[in-house]
Amino acid sequence: MIVSINQPNYIPYIGYFHRIAKSDVFVLLDNAQFSNNNMHHWNYLKTPQGKLRIKIPVEYNFLDSINQVRTKDELLWKQKHLKIIQTNYGHAKYFKEYFPSFQELLLSQYQNIAEMNLAIIQYISKNFGFSAKLVKASELEIHSFKEERIIDICTALKADTYLSGIGAKAYQEEKHFTDRGIQLCYTDYHSFEYTQLFNGYLSDLSVIDYILNCGFDWDYVEKALK
Repeated sequence: MIVSINQPNYIPYIGYFHRIAKSDVFVLLDNAQFSNNNMHHWNYLKTPQGKLRIKIPVEYNFLDSINQVRTKDELLWKQKHLKIIQTNYGHAKYFKEYFPSFQELLLSQYQNIAEMNLAIIQYISKNFGFSAKLVKASELEIHSFKEERIIDICTALKADTYLSGIGAKAYQEEKHFTDRGIQLCYTDYHSFEYTQLFNGYLSDLSVIDYILNCGFDWDYVEKALK
């Protein structure tokens, strides 16, 4: 069984979903420490002027986990983000088809940012047709840290393969995994071009850019990566 693990980010890029597509179980580290630098509460869209970062205002304390962070909905950030999407993607091929359901999803009430991000990731994964089961790390009752936590999660889920992001290659030791009967593999995802609005191509934007321009066409992604 293939397991992959990542923190619940805000409307992640296509590479995030590529790992979900290749997994049997995808674990969201909702109990990892919240970081202002990580993409838990921001991402990039495309505008006529280029790449634009959209960011969620949040309320949190130092050392809070992601599932303890509240989004400041009273600042009407959801309406602002939706307006930005509507302004810049209103003429995209699939805008009319998929924007209303995304709007309804985003405007729903959530207890914390991890819960909201999970709902968005579930919605997108389902529409892409993925079969992976999504699991919250907080439900697994595992309290180790860093690489040991990854291995313990894989062991608890009876994984024989861990599909890791390439960025973790710098600090993960393959032997630590194989000693526990787990094969360590790394994603082979790379950026690829697809139809976008405006001049030029920008890579690694939020997946919403791909969806509104190309629909939930995962076959195109798979062909582009071969």
